[in-house]
Amino acid sequence: MTKKFSAYTWFLFIFLSLAGIFLFITPVNTGDGLKVPIALMANAISAYSASFIHWFAYIVFIIAAVGALIIKFIPETEERTLVDSLFRVNWFWTTMRILAVIFASMFLFQFGPESFTSEYTAGLLITPEGGLVTMMFSLFLFAGLLLPLLTDFGLLEFFGSMMVKIMRPLFKIPGRSAIDCLASFVGDGTIGVLLTSRQYEQGNYTAREAATIATTFSVVSITFCFVVLDTVSLNNYFLQFYGSVILVSIILALIMPRIFPLSRKPDTNIDGSTPGERSEDVPEGFNSFSFGLHSALAKAEDNKNLGKVVGSGFKNVLEMWFAITPVIMAFGTIALVLAEYTSVFKILGMPFEPILALLQIPFADQAAQTMIVGFADMLLPSILGAGIESELTRFFIATVSVTQLIYMSEVGGLILGTKLPLKIWDLFLIFLIRTLISIPIIALLAHLIF
Repeated sequence: MTKKFSAYTWFLFIFLSLAGIFLFITPVNTGDGLKVPIALMANAISAYSASFIHWFAYIVFIIAAVGALIIKFIPETEERTLVDSLFRVNWFWTTMRILAVIFASMFLFQFGPESFTSEYTAGLLITPEGGLVTMMFSLFLFAGLLLPLLTDFGLLEFFGSMMVKIMRPLFKIPGRSAIDCLASFVGDGTIGVLLTSRQYEQGNYTAREAATIATTFSVVSITFCFVVLDTVSLNNYFLQFYGSVILVSIILALIMPRIFPLSRKPDTNIDGSTPGERSEDVPEGFNSFSFGLHSALAKAEDNKNLGKVVGSGFKNVLEMWFAITPVIMAFGTIALVLAEYTSVFKILGMPFEPILALLQIPFADQAAQTMIVGFADMLLPSILGAGIESELTRFFIATVSVTQLIYMSEVGGLILGTKLPLKIWDLFLIFLIRTLISIPIIALLAHLIF
């Protein structure tokens, strides 16, 4: 049965959804390449706050750790408060918060082993200019406040019913996830993870669907692809490079949801319940477009109270700051220390040498060392491979590094900081499988191009 909606409801759906599309998905040409407006806003705030943002992050880490310790002595009530959301975590995550304080202290006050005070480990995360964690504070500010433009006013419902016939048979995920994927491709993988996490917490994705979307479609941005190519001195090969990335990413998106560990994730909601009738299933009397429009307007009508939406947005910002950034700091620092100051990733990469030699990749011994190090940070493989003389090998390394997708200094740490149903061993296994599948495909493409 159709329902008539007010002009105000139509306004909320059309205007606010278009605003969300513009802010999160529309690329804008800048002096630094293509960027989405939300990233430009975050960059502007980061530049303005460069003199103090690292100290602000440090204070947040301390409050997050101390709060997590104190609340363990306070009995939990039936009603979960904002304080509970920010600080009531288990001992493992409490330890991660404490480690974030320790690692940040060692870098900011320059004490302890060089491996933890280096600008290439903890410094890569918390330096005032360009540090990943400090940048995340700005991004989370805008993402937390403005993500409702994508999620709360009908945009996902509108596209969901139309895209479900593509997304579900091909990738085994809901139609609404098309917006998540697009936000990642055009904007940034971190935005895609945040959007996926929010949808999972709202009960719109099952554990399997959320895990699949976060680890399969949260690809790096077009802007970062330019950085990777610049690092390996292959700027003239952007079309070949990005075309290869998209092709391999689609192949991986077809395979990964159908194999372990993603295929074994439960098809249950965050509260353990079994999902009922899908909101994207088109009922009798509707077509895909009319039902999508009806569902979108119903969603917009449910969120007429903009004050409540804004309040929820501020709560999201605080949760991102206190729950996610310390985790990125802790895991990111550990991963980067292992990459820069130990032979762990070099040893793990050794089994890849005969595989690369079989695929006739020049300088296979040097290229093999870059195959696992990307788990620590997305740019490390390209940095390590930049000096290799073969253009084919540098292209191969750069393309593999981007399609690996799980990096502990960014997307990986971010996933662990959310409520997404993924553990660190899940992430490493997914990273390894993606790498093994990517290698022969990219090797073939590299030989065709060069």
